[in-house]
Amino acid sequence: MARDPFNVLFLCTGNSARSIFAESLLNRLGRGKFRAFSAGSHPKPAVHPLTLEILTKNNFETGALHSKDWSEFEGTDAPKMDFVFTVCDRAATEICPVWPGQPMTAHWGIADPVAVVGSEIARRSAFRTAFAELQNRIAIFINLPFESLDSLRLKERLDEIGRTTLADLKEPVA
Repeated sequence: MARDPFNVLFLCTGNSARSIFAESLLNRLGRGKFRAFSAGSHPKPAVHPLTLEILTKNNFETGALHSKDWSEFEGTDAPKMDFVFTVCDRAATEICPVWPGQPMTAHWGIADPVAVVGSEIARRSAFRTAFAELQNRIAIFINLPFESLDSLRLKERLDEIGRTTLADLKEPVA
């Protein structure tokens, strides 16, 4: 019997870069097994232009992407979440709403590319790094053996994913 897709919410403060990347990546890579959403505690008026640029260059559809307040996912008519991940430090320390159904949660902190000041090269590099780190974490997440993990072990694995970095991938294989 086929299971309904897992609903996953990615939270951040501004919902203009990291959480948007995560939503887009999981919706594509999850291939129907997951349905991803994103929101922010203090959403920006629009998705950051460099976020849209990177997604477009990677052939993601961006027309429907927009910054959303997390209150959109609190109501009884909102989708029931199976997982809620914070992707920035500020949202992780804020008081989050109580999500119906008590979804599994984890913190997957990613440096804020929007906060990077300096050259255009430095700013673009920060956005590419955030995208790549989230792509790595989501690839690990979607390949977890959900059917064989009890809730304690699943929580441990989700926390481990939140600690992975791109440097972890560059370790030599013995």
